[in-house]
Amino acid sequence: MILEIKQLGFQWQTYDPFLFCAYHHDQFPKGNGSFGPATSLAGRNLGMDFEIRDGFRMYHGEKVPGFPVHPHRGFETITIVQQGLVDHADSLGAAGRYGQGDVQWMTAGRGIQHSEMFPLLDEKNPNPLLLFQVWLNLPAKHKMVPPHFSMFWGKQLPRVKETDAAGRAIQVEITAGDYASTKALPPPPHSWAADPDNHVAAWVIDLAPEAEWVLPAAVTGLNRALYFFEGSEAGFDGKTVKVMHSLRLQPDKAMTIRNGSKAARLLLLQGRPINEPVAQHGPFVMNTQAELVQAFNDYQRDHFGGWPWPRADQVHGQRQRFARYSDGTETDPGKV
Repeated sequence: MILEIKQLGFQWQTYDPFLFCAYHHDQFPKGNGSFGPATSLAGRNLGMDFEIRDGFRMYHGEKVPGFPVHPHRGFETITIVQQGLVDHADSLGAAGRYGQGDVQWMTAGRGIQHSEMFPLLDEKNPNPLLLFQVWLNLPAKHKMVPPHFSMFWGKQLPRVKETDAAGRAIQVEITAGDYASTKALPPPPHSWAADPDNHVAAWVIDLAPEAEWVLPAAVTGLNRALYFFEGSEAGFDGKTVKVMHSLRLQPDKAMTIRNGSKAARLLLLQGRPINEPVAQHGPFVMNTQAELVQAFNDYQRDHFGGWPWPRADQVHGQRQRFARYSDGTETDPGKV
């Protein structure tokens, strides 16, 4: 039932139709009033800071941690934020601040520039961050669709709460893929996940100490992986696995998970493979080298619409969570 076990680091190996999953877990200190950390940044390789120091990384940010303006083409990003905040801005004029349980699902399609910064708003207390960014490939027929993003506010996300036979708590938080009789929110229209026959699933699973849960069987022909990112150890089909390991699973068999002595958290990623050639260079994911060359040429020509924001590391002041779309409409958690 377990096909492979691997140790987890910052970037997690995934399987077609997924491209990879980045695991951002940073213990940012209190903010400095300018949305950065109120501590010295001396000695860091600013602009390319991926080494944990004092509990956090600055990534490509120099004053505010995160990822200043950069392009994408040919795939989707699914950003699942468990703690902390993300400030989004893009070349279509859309913007947002999301986090604390929210999910942003962005289809890059034919090309978009965006920035993803991690603003540290609390100037008195630490600003912890925990998020997953999953790259989901697009099939060839949809690689050049118009860019699109959806915001799933935390209180919209379906969450199934259960107990095992001994009354121990279990929760399954659904970003994609139905669980039991609970339906997921609709994915973007051109996503590989939009076709239910592709069985794309992304769940965050919480298990109380000693809880027992059965991961239900799916269908044959899928790629299915579990990422055990919080806890101590757990039994998977009778095999004990320590935290910070992934398990590639046979998809068409149910698996019993018996948690250890600490509360555990797992991420499930599952889907039918696209089974097309992947040509990737940095932020562009196409099917051929010629398409990659064309992507770079297109980006150099018009920067996918330019950059309408005053900062490459755009942040949104002291605003509460919100999403503003390219047509000017806005939503926030209080309006859903």
